[in-house]
Amino acid sequence: MKRRTFMTGLAGAAGTGIAMPALAQSTPSIRWRISSSFPKSLDTIYGGAETLAKYVSEITDGKFVIQVFAGGEIVPPLQAIEATQNGTIEMSHSTAFYNIGKDPAWAIAAALPFGLNARQQNAWMYYGGGGPLLDAFFGRNNLVGFAAGNSGAQMGGWFRKEIKSLEDMKGLKFRVTGITGKILAKIGVVAQAIAAADLYPALERGAIDAAEWIGPYDDEKLGFVKVAPYYYYPGWWEPGVVVHAFVNKAKWQELPKSYQNAIKVASQATNADMLAKYDAGNPGAIKRLVGAGAQLRAFPRDVMEASFKAAREVYAETSATSPDFKTLYESLNDFRADSYLWWQLADVTSDIFNIQNRGK
Repeated sequence: MKRRTFMTGLAGAAGTGIAMPALAQSTPSIRWRISSSFPKSLDTIYGGAETLAKYVSEITDGKFVIQVFAGGEIVPPLQAIEATQNGTIEMSHSTAFYNIGKDPAWAIAAALPFGLNARQQNAWMYYGGGGPLLDAFFGRNNLVGFAAGNSGAQMGGWFRKEIKSLEDMKGLKFRVTGITGKILAKIGVVAQAIAAADLYPALERGAIDAAEWIGPYDDEKLGFVKVAPYYYYPGWWEPGVVVHAFVNKAKWQELPKSYQNAIKVASQATNADMLAKYDAGNPGAIKRLVGAGAQLRAFPRDVMEASFKAAREVYAETSATSPDFKTLYESLNDFRADSYLWWQLADVTSDIFNIQNRGK
């Protein structure tokens, strides 16, 4: 067959609707952008977006490429979710409680003070009824969301001065995010929301008295030990913080089903990867921080008890004004109660014994 005759035949086939195989049509080349809320220097939490993008590209044989941007490169770090909602970008990799100014229910999607740890978060979202509730909430906010990372239990933060009792918390200017600010306000703390890049200078010049970020692995990189030596635990407000991959709802609906599945699978893999990396990195980091002068301190009992009481008050008040918060909180709290029935029998008793006998 001559080339001209062959090409004419192809053109005729196109006119009858059989121009391309169905498989090729279902795997188009797509390029998206995802904005992280975190700086590149925090390789684990920022790296979650890179891990997700890598997995998506590999699953789709390089057809679906998601370009990753650090916080501030294309949108401000704490506005990444909003930029996804309004379609400025297709995706964001962020922590839901940064959106708490719009509705307190966003806090529950990330971490609730005195709430669930990382494993319990996953159990609640995947099998405990939390997933469908969160899906509905995200959908009403023009988003599709997937858990795509977890910090595990966090530290309580860096303090310029030692906290010996509840009285020392009064008037304290503390960088803290989410609904925790409302809780701490009830015990006299002045909460401030500051992005990661601005924390060190704020602590150094005394604009704030204390700051929490994540845990040893990331905190070491930010250098807090040089300006605020008292390192408190536990971070009761963040027992297991979920980092979500958010997708603009309209953009999600445009994706082929196979590409939607690629994001789902990549998000779940990233969720496991980030937690494992933090769990592996924190032990060495805490040793180095103590060697550099960090003074480990547990929050006094009266601070913990007052904070717990304040949290319950805030949840009751918030449930009365936010239907979405009420629905999510009741589901999570019921799951929490049942989860600890099992946890105290297995993990807690096993962990306590092993901690007492570590290194033997």
